[in-house]
Amino acid sequence: MDACEQHLDITIDENEIFDGVKGVIKKIRPSWPLQQLHFKTFTNGISNKLVGVWHLDRYTDMVLTRIYGNNTDLLVDRKKELENIRILHKAGYTHCIYATFNNGFAYQFLEGDTLTVEAVRDPQVYPLIARRLAEMHKVENENIPKEAFIWEKMEKYMEIMPRKFSDSLKQTKFEILIQPYAVLEKEYQILKEELSTLDSPVVYAHNDLLLTNILYNRRKKSVAFIDYEYTAFNYQAFDIANHFAEYAGLEPVPNYSLYPDKEFQKVWLREYLRTYNATSEVSEEEVDKLYQEVAKFSPFPHFFWGCWSLIQSMHSTIDFDFLEYAAARFNEYFRRKEDISELKIDNE
Repeated sequence: MDACEQHLDITIDENEIFDGVKGVIKKIRPSWPLQQLHFKTFTNGISNKLVGVWHLDRYTDMVLTRIYGNNTDLLVDRKKELENIRILHKAGYTHCIYATFNNGFAYQFLEGDTLTVEAVRDPQVYPLIARRLAEMHKVENENIPKEAFIWEKMEKYMEIMPRKFSDSLKQTKFEILIQPYAVLEKEYQILKEELSTLDSPVVYAHNDLLLTNILYNRRKKSVAFIDYEYTAFNYQAFDIANHFAEYAGLEPVPNYSLYPDKEFQKVWLREYLRTYNATSEVSEEEVDKLYQEVAKFSPFPHFFWGCWSLIQSMHSTIDFDFLEYAAARFNEYFRRKEDISELKIDNE
């Protein structure tokens, strides 16, 4: 725990969020008069609730307060999440934590705009993302075994995924939209058998690098990543493929035709490899090898987040159609699996 970080015995009621946030602010910013506080609710998260608070006109001094979503501890190891933030803050890559409380934490505001489907392709922006992800992938953490977390996490998800719903309308929708569990279980076994033999390097991965988890600071010409709920050692190719999948955006619905084409990917991957390999010269063979590994992994994030969304559909109180989202991810999984089925990987 950082020296400035403290734990507060406070539990914020999600129906009385502003009152709960005031209780946190009283503890960590006691000089801020409560009547002069400004609040901003961020609505682009589908796992947690996020409120920004600042004093008078000092917007850049904002304190962000995240309240964990209902039963999201089924999906996220909160202790590991906080440890990831501390590690990456120490490395100079992200915000610090001001305080933890019983169902969330308060942390530093970082200046920047979250990305759009247009901004993530901007030639001023995407090289910054590629370099920053490469830097993150080189971070060492001696306290965690350097093994890909994805199989253990997937097996937990498969175990707790809902098989049916008590709500009859939801159950009918579930049966229409989602493949039977036996089909999904078989797909998981195929994924594990095929991808665990590709020899993709295991790196310190973000694992959830969607557009709203990237902040672009135009003035500083820099990017910062946020939301480290799923950060863990994992396959390099998964993390990159997962980021490319998020080029589709989220609102009003993901548009998977926006997945970057081969030419764009290779330019992006060359930039990534320059930093990852600490060299200005990257061979075409190196780029092509990583491109093919990413392509092979590209269906997997859709399967992972499809399972995640099914679990959320059972437990989340956030106003979001998780069943529809799960269906979109599984549909894209099967489509991409078909598209890359003939792609060959040189493992030599």
